[in-house]
Amino acid sequence: MSEEPETLAEGTLISHLLELRTRLIRAAIAVLIVFLPCAYYANRIFSYVSKPLQDKLPAGAHLVATGVMSPFTVPLKLSFFVALFLAMPYVLYQIWAFVAPGLYKHEKIFAVPLLVTSIALFYAGTAFAYFLVFPLMFKFFTNVAPDGVTIMTDITSYMDFALTMFLAFGVAFETPIAVVLLVVTGLVDLAKLTSVRGYVLIGIFVIAAILTPPDALSQCMMAIPMYALYEGGILMARILMKVRRDNAPPEEPK
Repeated sequence: MSEEPETLAEGTLISHLLELRTRLIRAAIAVLIVFLPCAYYANRIFSYVSKPLQDKLPAGAHLVATGVMSPFTVPLKLSFFVALFLAMPYVLYQIWAFVAPGLYKHEKIFAVPLLVTSIALFYAGTAFAYFLVFPLMFKFFTNVAPDGVTIMTDITSYMDFALTMFLAFGVAFETPIAVVLLVVTGLVDLAKLTSVRGYVLIGIFVIAAILTPPDALSQCMMAIPMYALYEGGILMARILMKVRRDNAPPEEPK
C-alpha cells in the first residue's frame, strides 16, 4: 500500500502576517523580561564584560567616560544586548515555530539539530572570545603602548569593540553549519570542499584579518579555530550524507 504524499499547512497572507506578529510580540516580550533584571544590574554586567581589559591595564590606568550620559547609557545598552543574547534560544524558537508548518517532516528532522547546533556554536564563539582571546589580546595591546602613553579607553569604544568581537567570533564559529548547508543543499560538492582546502585557509586568514584588530595574534586566534571548524563541518557533512544514502529507499526496477 503506497503512502499518501505529505501535505503542508496552508493559509492566507493575512493569517501568516498575524502569526508572524504574534511570534514577534512573544519574542519581544521574552527579551523585555530578561532585560529588566539585566538593566538593574547594568553596572555589574559592564564591570564583568570589561574585566579582561581592566585586569591587563597598567597601574594607574582605567576606563573613562568622555560623554556626559555615557556612564548611564553604555551599561544600559550593553544590558539590552546581553538580554537579547540570553533570550536568543526562545527568539529563534518563535522563528522556528513560524517557519516549521511550511516544512516537510524530513526537513524538520534535519533542521532541528542544525538550529540547536548553530545556537551552541554561537555561544561557544562568544565564550572563546571572552575567556581566551580578550586576555591575550589586551595584554598584547597594553604592552606595546609607547612610553609616556597612559591607556585610558573610553567605555563607549570598549563596548562597541567588545560587541563587535563577540559577534565576529560567534559568526565565525558557525563555519560547520555553513559547510553542512552547502553540501546538503547541493550548492557545493563535498569533494570540491576537500580539494580547495588551501584556498579556504587563505580566505579564512583574510576574513580574520578583516574582522579582528590589526595584529597577528588576534588574526591567528580567529583563523585557526575557523579552519578547525571547517574541517569539522566537512566531517559532519560526510557523516550526514552517508546517513542519507543509507536511509534512502531502494530504487524500483525499471
